[in-house]
Amino acid sequence: MKNFEIRQVDWASHCDDLYKVRHEVFVVEQKVPVEEEVDSMDPACEHFLATDSVGEPIGTARVLPDGHIGRVAVLKSWRGKGVGRALVVASIDCVSKLGLPAAILDSQLIATEFYQKLGFERCSQEFMECGIPHVTMKKTFD
Repeated sequence: MKNFEIRQVDWASHCDDLYKVRHEVFVVEQKVPVEEEVDSMDPACEHFLATDSVGEPIGTARVLPDGHIGRVAVLKSWRGKGVGRALVVASIDCVSKLGLPAAILDSQLIATEFYQKLGFERCSQEFMECGIPHVTMKKTFD
């Protein structure tokens, strides 16, 4: 039974909920500097918010205008329950509807298998971002 909901939301009206999850996952848990987590691209992105059965925010993702998926974050207590997968599937669908040839993301190295199961292929060498090893991955649309 799915006890969460994924909605496409507007940054201006949902930034507090989106930021709450991103801050907890990236800044508190992963020790990403706050100035690295927050950027000027948020207002131009399509955002997805996962909420629990009482409407509390539990996950986020965003899609940049160029089809880059990012800021995929799920609160620790909700991991392994399908929230991340649902956020990425919604993001892939969004990129496809933009008419772009592929969805691209920079995956933390520990998450590459998760993205491979959703059809992404590694397309770069390993690189460091915010002190965390990453690779670029791509899902081409047929």
